[in-house]
Amino acid sequence: MLAIPGKACGECSFCCKVLEITEFAKPAGTLCEHCHKGGGCGVYATRPDVCRDYECLWKSDRGMSSQLRPDRVGAILMEDPDSDEYRAVCDPAKPLAWRTPLVFKHLVAMAKAGRIVVAKAGLKAWRIHANGEWGPCI
Repeated sequence: MLAIPGKACGECSFCCKVLEITEFAKPAGTLCEHCHKGGGCGVYATRPDVCRDYECLWKSDRGMSSQLRPDRVGAILMEDPDSDEYRAVCDPAKPLAWRTPLVFKHLVAMAKAGRIVVAKAGLKAWRIHANGEWGPCI
């Protein structure tokens, strides 16, 4: 992936905290033990496939505002690789980060574009609809 100017991880390591990494027995919401303070991975060269395969949508989408950087909004915006869902994955410590106006507006726009939109935080999940209504996933 070619770097997009202004779209570097920098100090953001939100994916290293929010995402579950079973290869390290790391649950969602805890910072990976291999994550360096200030950003970067201590086992980058030998990281597991789940980390190697992860691509930050914020970094790769030119149309996504710099204001939507995951550590700034408290949510990773991502395509679910196993379904057609568009997701906002939040830190379980801040489960409603997806409700901030900037993120919510983005999620509703994705729903209006015909996507199935789900916000997740730990084991909790909410479906966001094109009309701006939302509710828990069952």
